[in-house]
Amino acid sequence: MDPAGGCPHAANARLLARGAVTPVVLPGEVEGMAVLGHDALKEFLAHPDVAKSAQHFAALQAGEIADGWPLRTFATVPGMTTADGADHRRLRSLTSKAFTARRVEELRPRVETLTATLLDALEAAADCGVVDLRRHFALPLPMGVICELLGVDDRHQDRLHHLSDRIVATDIGPAEATAADQEMVRVLSAVAAARAADPGDDLTSALIAARDEDGDRLGPQELIGTLMLTIVAGHETTLNLITNAVRALCAHRGQLALVRSGGASWADVVEETLRWDSPVSYFPFRYPTRDLTVGGTVIPKGTPVLAGYSAAGRDTQAHGPDAARFDVTRDSTTRHLSLGHGAHYCVGAPLARTEATVALEQLFTRFPDLDLAVPESELPRHASFVGNSVRELPVRLRR
Repeated sequence: MDPAGGCPHAANARLLARGAVTPVVLPGEVEGMAVLGHDALKEFLAHPDVAKSAQHFAALQAGEIADGWPLRTFATVPGMTTADGADHRRLRSLTSKAFTARRVEELRPRVETLTATLLDALEAAADCGVVDLRRHFALPLPMGVICELLGVDDRHQDRLHHLSDRIVATDIGPAEATAADQEMVRVLSAVAAARAADPGDDLTSALIAARDEDGDRLGPQELIGTLMLTIVAGHETTLNLITNAVRALCAHRGQLALVRSGGASWADVVEETLRWDSPVSYFPFRYPTRDLTVGGTVIPKGTPVLAGYSAAGRDTQAHGPDAARFDVTRDSTTRHLSLGHGAHYCVGAPLARTEATVALEQLFTRFPDLDLAVPESELPRHASFVGNSVRELPVRLRR
């Protein structure tokens, strides 16, 4: 895997032509595998003999993984993404109430208001009509919403995004990876302490109450791990989703015109973007608890496996020969897997969909002629094979 990331689609197509499952070499010469094909990935994500707990990561348990390994946090952070069975259900139940479809619908007016405020600021921030849409709009919308849900003070938001960006990076060295992880723990510990001293109607206060009422429900490390997961996943994926959708619509003006004329919905845009340019390319990790044959390939017990969401989204075996085409009217019985599948399906999926739908509709209603200010090929990519997007999105608000 290229630690510098970049656009994954050409490499994905080459790998898919060879098979649905492939060996990969992770940073630090760690041997792993990636599941790329849609059907194989769907089977693998829901397989009863596949675990998330790092106790099944053979190389880690053998002491072969360095403390500063850039992907170590993904494997070891205490929380529901690294828990199985009853532990996973316990941790998921503590957070899922904040992200139900009903709760998210109650949040919609707040999302709409924040979106409108950010669009006002976007126009003010433009220099000769050009502005970085990612920095001034696609980032502060999901970050603002998730921090409000968690009761995180505004002054922490910029730092939390920077640290999140470091945690999902795959091109950084051991010292930087360790420092980012440690600082994230310090910041979130301060957030938890503030909420413990002054509880409110927020998720962090609810988690602290669950910890204090019954220590068996949530341990101290699990509290910080859950906050870290919610912050990182709660804004990075939606940030990439909005960014990728805007890029797609700017490159496919006919599709944008179709949506604006009512021929398709903004929700259709969100679903097609999730499939066509998944905000997460390869997500770490799952581990077979026995030698497992998936897609005709044996994945040895204890192997760290990447879920290849960006590859599965363009798998022609599942999505047809035109899978590489962006089409908001796509009528497919095969649903994308970009938000997961099975027990670990993304708990924040309703919120991500709502934020992206509201953002795109208001953005292109306010600025119907919005377009990229530089060619797509000049946009700098994420330095990660986990996140899939660009680091900047300069756009011209009006022609």
